[in-house]
Amino acid sequence: MGNVTTTAVSAEPKHKWLSKGSRIAKKMIMGMTTACCMATMCTIQAFAATGEVDTSSFISTACTVLKSVICLIGAGVGVWGVVNLLEGYGNDNPGAKSQGMKQLMSGLGLILLAVTLVPVLQTMMTGAV
Repeated sequence: MGNVTTTAVSAEPKHKWLSKGSRIAKKMIMGMTTACCMATMCTIQAFAATGEVDTSSFISTACTVLKSVICLIGAGVGVWGVVNLLEGYGNDNPGAKSQGMKQLMSGLGLILLAVTLVPVLQTMMTGAV
């Protein structure tokens, strides 16, 4: 009748350290998200307790933070693009060169977007209040 061999497929991952690291990263992200949500709730309650909220200073502070965050993300993407671009030139890899140029241009676009669009949003929001 023929020999039938069965192989057992283990449910364990090949690299135990990788799965353990990803579990730890998930727990850290969940904890940090929870802490940020709790801090936001406490801040909202602190503003509500005083009864006086200066909307113009809040809007200007929020726009400054938004501009800074978008510029930092754009700079990070741009630096990552420069690294990929240099890697592509070093290895004569046209795929890495193309990817690096796309990342560099998108990073510069994000910075330009933050510098031009956020002040327009700020004037719109302060005009509406």
